[in-house]
Amino acid sequence: MLLVLPPSRGQTSGPDGAAPLDLDSLSLPELTERRRALLAALAGTEHDPAGAPAARAADVLTGVLYAAAGLPSLLARPGATAGRTRESVLIASPLLGMVGPDDLVPASRLAMGTVPGVGGLGPFWRPGLVAALDERAAGDLVVDVRSSEFAPLWRPPTSAAWVTVRIEQEVDGERRVVSHFAKHLRGVLVRHLLHRRGNEPTDARSLARAAKGLISSGAITGVELAPSSSASKPAVLTLVSA
Repeated sequence: MLLVLPPSRGQTSGPDGAAPLDLDSLSLPELTERRRALLAALAGTEHDPAGAPAARAADVLTGVLYAAAGLPSLLARPGATAGRTRESVLIASPLLGMVGPDDLVPASRLAMGTVPGVGGLGPFWRPGLVAALDERAAGDLVVDVRSSEFAPLWRPPTSAAWVTVRIEQEVDGERRVVSHFAKHLRGVLVRHLLHRRGNEPTDARSLARAAKGLISSGAITGVELAPSSSASKPAVLTLVSA
């Protein structure tokens, strides 16, 4: 199982005096040269991270989804939970492509868009991420909780069981798509999948069964699964809240 998370607008910088970003220490070394090229293009701009203190991505990212997921506490747990968190979580990053929760990174609010000398960040990162992740994701379940803004960075290969997550709220008998609360529930789902007992889900149906564990906790009232309509499109897991 791979859990692909978005970056976060809420961030906490690394502690004063902490070492700056070290590209050679990051996960997915296949991206090192692209990372180096982007940092060179950002030199001297407001998004230049040179000298900024770095800390674990799990500690730097503090927005709504991350508050609900509680990655630092999962990494601190003994046994399978910490290992599953390290092995399963990938975090989309306009600055660094993708990082793991243990990677030491600076706070960065670089948005998806175009960088002079590099071009669009989606096309810039995609070839490197395909090389780094497609083989790993092949035949695996990819649970994608990114917003559409960050989807251009990487799309799982057609051999993966790709599932995106939708949140709907039922009010007066009508379904509504929610935004702020959706981030919270996506984080709740991430934590549940990493911390729950039992085997990891391996496809969309077993993911839906696992997600139903949130009903008994009162976090949601229902789970629905819309299968993929084609090999290149994801299945959609909908979590329904009251």
